Amino acid sequence: MIEKKDVALEKVVLIGIITKEQNEDKLKEYLDELEFLTFTAGGYAVKRFTQKMDMPNPKTFIGTGKMEDVRDYVETHKISTAIFDDELSATQERNISKILGCKVLDRTNLILDIFAQRAQTSYARTQVELAQYEYLLPRLRGMWTHLERQRGGIGMRGPGETEIETDRRIVRDKIALLKARIKTIDKQMAVQRGNRGKMVRVALVGYTNVGKSTLMNVISKSQVFAENKLFATLDTTVRKVVIQNLPFLLSDTVGFIRKLPTQLVESFKSTLDEVREADLLLHVVDISHANFEEHIDSVNKILGEIESSDKPTIMVFNKIDAYEAETLEEDDLETEKTKKHYTLEEWKSTWMHKIGNNALFISAINKSNIEDFKKRVYDEVREIHVTRFPYNHFLYPDYTYEDIE
Repeated sequence: MIEKKDVALEKVVLIGIITKEQNEDKLKEYLDELEFLTFTAGGYAVKRFTQKMDMPNPKTFIGTGKMEDVRDYVETHKISTAIFDDELSATQERNISKILGCKVLDRTNLILDIFAQRAQTSYARTQVELAQYEYLLPRLRGMWTHLERQRGGIGMRGPGETEIETDRRIVRDKIALLKARIKTIDKQMAVQRGNRGKMVRVALVGYTNVGKSTLMNVISKSQVFAENKLFATLDTTVRKVVIQNLPFLLSDTVGFIRKLPTQLVESFKSTLDEVREADLLLHVVDISHANFEEHIDSVNKILGEIESSDKPTIMVFNKIDAYEAETLEEDDLETEKTKKHYTLEEWKSTWMHKIGNNALFISAINKSNIEDFKKRVYDEVREIHVTRFPYNHFLYPDYTYEDIE
């Protein structure tokens, strides 16, 4: 559970359902992540509501009885926001808002709000705005506020055009404008990437909040923003890094997450061009997280979507300092040993063993095993560089442990 540290945080209730595809343990895991998202957005989850259902109620997502429980709690404790773990339809969102009388968000809307807060550059803000409008378009019906007030209503609408159709046209025009703006910026960024020459490119990828930015700060000796919150990094940061006398480009990219909104995947695909054009991927994993294997699957899925799953990849298992295996008492014969009881050494002998020297175990914050990490990255970058420029072979001798700073 996340501790409440700021009295100004919005009081929020979280709501999710148990289905055939999502058992109780899985739901708890998702709600834990939703609580972290809520905290990142500036909220404090005071209670969770769950219900076992075959499928979501098409009108109110959860059942009538459970909805009454939520309404009573919201009214009694003056809750300002109710957040659902799954995406709500326009009808569901409208119906729930009428019943609860408070702000209603779903996971997608929450992530979009965090992205809007975190976007620093014009490019990131444009991408987030595009995703927000694409999310909003099918939800316009029933909304009473316009996105903008049209000046001089006479002659501004077509015959028989309703207000909702006008709003839809405004949104579609805005989406087209934002897509054109992103296309223009993409061309400018493509030129910038082209101007970097033929230097080897390495990209940090991974689930959100696994320590990519912290690792980049350690390697590049720069000050990339890093924070223990989700989506601390939205804009791709590129730094020139030199290990021994071998220079290469290192990029830090936006973190991935399960149930990532389709709108965000689409609008941020251009940001991930650094990943597409990378020669080597460093897939950073928070091994201290109980479900890091699912995080790996989520990242690999998105890498497949952007056609980058076949690139040379080094798996970097970070936060070994925070890893703790659950203990299993010797006289406890009823409890079966599972992965949560594995020590780090036992993990290394599982499927990780098949990765060989492409599996590294480090702590970026404590700089544990960073020397081994640098050596492995140097070896891989050197091989790519020498293959690309065979005549430079004598400039970059084999890396030795003593050469590491």
